[in-house]
Amino acid sequence: CALNVIFDLFLLYFPPTITHQSPKDYIIDPRENIIIHCEAKGKPHPSFSWTRNGTHFDIDQDPNVTMKPHSGTLVVDISRAKAEQYECVYQCTARNKHGTAVSNNIVVRQSRSPLWSKEKIKPIVVQEGVSLVLPCRPPAGLPPPIIFWMDNNFQRLPQSRRVSQSLNGDLYFSNVLREDSRNDYICYARFPYTQTIQQKQPITVKVLNHPADERKPTFLIPSGPSSSKMVLRGQVLEMECIAEGLPTPEISWTKNSGDLPADRTSYLHYQKTLRIVNVSESDAGDYRCTARNEFGSVYHTIHVMVKAAPYWISGAPRNLVLAPGEDGVLTCRASGTPKPSVTWAMNGIPIENSPKDLSRKVEDDTIIFSVVQTGSSAVYQCNVSNDYGYLLSNAFVNVLSEPPRVLTQANKVYQVIKNHRALLDCASFGSPIPKITWFKDSRSSTLDGDPYIHHDNGTLEIHVAQAHNSGKYTCVAGNTLGIYENHVYLEVKDPTRILKQPDYKQVQRGRSVVFECKVTYDPSLQPTVTWLKDDGELPDDERLIVGFDSLTINDVTENDAGVYTCIMNTTLDNDSARAELTVVGATPTPAVVYERPDPPTDLELTDKKKRSVQLTWTPGDEHNSPIQKFLIQYEDSLHHRGHWHNLTEVPGTKTTAHLKLSPYVPYIFRVLALNSVGFSHPSFPSRMFKTEPAAPDENPTGVHGFGTEHDNLVISWKVMKFYKSNGPGLHYKVMWRQKLMESDWTKVTVANNSKFVVSGTPTFVPYELKVQAVNDYGAGPEPAIAHGYSGEDLPVAAPENVQAVLLNSTLSEVHWDPVPSKSIRGHLKGYKVYYWRERSLHKHNPHHVEKQILTFSGNRTHGMLPGLHPFSLYSFNVRVYNGKGDGPPSPDQQFETPEGVPGAPTSLVVTNTNLDTLTLEWNPPHDRNGHITGYTLKYQPVNNSNELGPVEELALPANATSFTLLNLKYSTRYKFYLNAKTVRGAGLAISQEAVTIMDEGKSLFAPSNVPLFMNVPPAGEGEEEWQKELVNGSQNVMLKGLKGGLSYRVRLVAKGHHDQPLHRSEDLSLLLWSAVTSRQVDIATQGWFIGLMCAIALLILILLIICFIQRNKGGKYPVKEKEDAHTDPEFQPMKDDDCTFGEYSDNEDHKPLKGSRTPSNGTVKRDDSDDSLVDYGEGGDGQFNEDGSFIGQYSGKSASRETAEGHESSEAPSPINAMNSLNSFV
Repeated sequence: CALNVIFDLFLLYFPPTITHQSPKDYIIDPRENIIIHCEAKGKPHPSFSWTRNGTHFDIDQDPNVTMKPHSGTLVVDISRAKAEQYECVYQCTARNKHGTAVSNNIVVRQSRSPLWSKEKIKPIVVQEGVSLVLPCRPPAGLPPPIIFWMDNNFQRLPQSRRVSQSLNGDLYFSNVLREDSRNDYICYARFPYTQTIQQKQPITVKVLNHPADERKPTFLIPSGPSSSKMVLRGQVLEMECIAEGLPTPEISWTKNSGDLPADRTSYLHYQKTLRIVNVSESDAGDYRCTARNEFGSVYHTIHVMVKAAPYWISGAPRNLVLAPGEDGVLTCRASGTPKPSVTWAMNGIPIENSPKDLSRKVEDDTIIFSVVQTGSSAVYQCNVSNDYGYLLSNAFVNVLSEPPRVLTQANKVYQVIKNHRALLDCASFGSPIPKITWFKDSRSSTLDGDPYIHHDNGTLEIHVAQAHNSGKYTCVAGNTLGIYENHVYLEVKDPTRILKQPDYKQVQRGRSVVFECKVTYDPSLQPTVTWLKDDGELPDDERLIVGFDSLTINDVTENDAGVYTCIMNTTLDNDSARAELTVVGATPTPAVVYERPDPPTDLELTDKKKRSVQLTWTPGDEHNSPIQKFLIQYEDSLHHRGHWHNLTEVPGTKTTAHLKLSPYVPYIFRVLALNSVGFSHPSFPSRMFKTEPAAPDENPTGVHGFGTEHDNLVISWKVMKFYKSNGPGLHYKVMWRQKLMESDWTKVTVANNSKFVVSGTPTFVPYELKVQAVNDYGAGPEPAIAHGYSGEDLPVAAPENVQAVLLNSTLSEVHWDPVPSKSIRGHLKGYKVYYWRERSLHKHNPHHVEKQILTFSGNRTHGMLPGLHPFSLYSFNVRVYNGKGDGPPSPDQQFETPEGVPGAPTSLVVTNTNLDTLTLEWNPPHDRNGHITGYTLKYQPVNNSNELGPVEELALPANATSFTLLNLKYSTRYKFYLNAKTVRGAGLAISQEAVTIMDEGKSLFAPSNVPLFMNVPPAGEGEEEWQKELVNGSQNVMLKGLKGGLSYRVRLVAKGHHDQPLHRSEDLSLLLWSAVTSRQVDIATQGWFIGLMCAIALLILILLIICFIQRNKGGKYPVKEKEDAHTDPEFQPMKDDDCTFGEYSDNEDHKPLKGSRTPSNGTVKRDDSDDSLVDYGEGGDGQFNEDGSFIGQYSGKSASRETAEGHESSEAPSPINAMNSLNSFV
């Protein structure tokens, strides 16, 4: 604004500037004349022209169009023409001889409010509880109409969570009720420009009394699980989700990638519409609306993309005024999404088509002017555009030579209150830009430094104005074309202070009361007094009498009770105080009331000296509690204005204090009184007392010396507090010299800093340091000497006489001689031992070269290397290090660690299992740690209770990798331990467990926890007849269903993972004697057995008679007899799939066994192989006899069935067979 005033008042010429124009999208009322604005200024005043749709618009040729005088504004009279004829794109141009400015493209369109199309709407009949949508579909208008629903009585239809209007105007019912039946649902459209309202035909809705089922929500709009929406930056984002369901769903909104912006977010239409105003790029992302009722929920995701029309980053380009030969820059910095393009024009012509100018260089969004010349003035247009809009800005470059002018009013008087800030203006103009200089009174010297502050705009600031700052000030503006002077005056006034504040009053009704308010003020300022009651105006009552320093209330009533405030105002400042009035009835018996004391008054400063002053005061009312002490506080109005600091305390019997002060501090004092209740309010501040400056009393502390480079010394100290400076111009005298050289001190003066860097010093040399405080009034006391060192560098020598002493096979001690301090070239931090294992001394172990570092802090000469590998060759070196880093290494040394105990063998496996023997095989330890001298094998049995038996121990040779154990016990679990030995002793042991399995006097052996199968076919029946029995983890197994008198072969098979081969034991031949013979041997002579046999014989006889009768009854033929005989369950194995009896068959002969698993529930599931356990027949409850033979009937294969049939036809039924048949029935 100030620059525009300068152009208007002082410049003889400047290019045009557009000051007012119509909006880019200009919608007009077709009933009124069209006014297209275009205002501009310039010297000389610019002329105006227009383009319409990109071509020149000759206004003189159109009788309906006129241009306002001294303006570019067009007025179109539409009384004789239609507004449609002037719906075009207009652009205004303002030009004078110094340049051309252009307006935006103004698109003129007339507003439209078309009628609703005629339509016949049929009544809508719906079932209660279903959803319903009543369409509105208003006619398209410009701008779009505002939609609302009403009835025939022009009353708005009630809306709720169940019934609401969508953004497009349709009316949505989440579910209809019977009360929704009506014949006057009417949609109205209001067109804002023409203020007309159009009405749709009424819609009739009839709801049938057949309630629909309750259901979970579904969305009416939007459709599908997701949708997308694009919005422009700065616009309003509205998203809606309307759901149907019964009961009525509730809608909620969330943003997937973060929280919704609370200050810009609102919800409309009962949470169904989410509205975010002033959209920014951070609002892009996925939004989720969720509809929920008691039957479920559904959600919809809306992906929001935020684009941006171009917008200014740091404002539009600014006008530029340059003097001939000066440089300048025009910047047109904008952003947008997508990134906008920038084009430049000069005086309305694309810059590439404009006359060449060597002083002008265009770089994208910047034009750089170098050494401009007279006549280069022009108006530059910057056009920034993308797919969503454009920005057009005019900025002129005015090249002129102007002598300086001061715009501030001459002889202006500035008045400020003492201890407040004073600002003296010196607004100026000139080309080149003038330099501002200030003088006071005699103009003997410029006003620089404390307490003056110069601002870039020429203003002079005095931070804390004092009485001696009053006077005449001269502002001088100068450039190469001349100078200009202006005089202003500063008057510093005393502050307005209330000396006696009104006191709390308690009076009887009907009496009078007086509030005092005595004030001190600057005599040149006439104060005005204002009284308030309860922060409002005083009642208009003649009983209240306002004097200059008091308020009197006569004939007090209860209504007069309250808080009264006294305000003293001047034209520059004010002060206030308040007190409370309490009105009582009859005269009360006064009770002793203890309150805080009143603040002291009448502060006075006397006996003023350079570093002390005497403060006197008058105590306030004690309020029945004696004053114990007074607290004196001060304010440093120059450095800490507004902060009060405790200075000293005096007993409550004194009213005078002698205060010791620091030099060069403007003091303001106040006093607080303390009694048994507490501190009083502070007194009014005293007058300011500024102590005289003096030389510093002390020097900086924390002086240190150190180096940051190998050839420098950094001297640092703590900056002194302002109140310790004792005067203006505080700086520091920094002194240094080498400690061991009696040389002179080198000195330098440092201001406004807390360190100084001395360059070119020797590396790591001790120095003596001193820092002394100095101000304009002298130097501080002689400073104490501090010590420091110049910068460090890397050590240049390695430790000597390095050697290693072996303490054991894993620990070594390294010794070295210390490095001379001169070679360390820095603060000794310690020593580092770098060591690494070259290789093991055993030929089978690989090389290892992995360096390790051990650090030993301080001036050490030895250190321990723990955790070494035995029987290995190690290399090492030692280095000294300082604060800069490591020195060179000592020559590499080597040592060999002695043998140690070996590690455990890498493996131990059981192989070649036999009847009572087994073979253990192992691999030597990975870490031999020496020469293996042998192995120790220990083993012991483990019973079923996991109790360990006696240990057997064997010594094995060093070259052994296997050993066979003989004479092991049958059916016994063994645990084996194997460890290796060197000359240093035995190492860790590896263990393994295994179990022997016994049958028919012979044992089969297998490691524990290995899946096993027992193969049991009758001998001589062929390989295809092998049967399987799963014996996982067992130590023995019962084979069931075997027949007496037959010989069998048994083998044990161990199966691992699918990619491992099967392991089989040797076949074991078994011969089973007849079960009868076995029993006769043992129990035939027992009486109970003889009785049992007789009973069984009798039963068999009865059964034979019954069978004979049945056989002859009905004329059965022999084949039928055999078929009936086959129904005996003894000869019918059970089928697995349907639990019926049938034959066993194996369709895949001679196939290798495949693995199967036993589930935890005890059942056996069929694997991919046909060789699972279910293929091997039904297992009975076979038992071992006392001699180890099997008792039972094997019935799992067709061959045994045929044998049974043969026995039935050729032999008479024996008692044993009869008994077996009976057992089958039972």
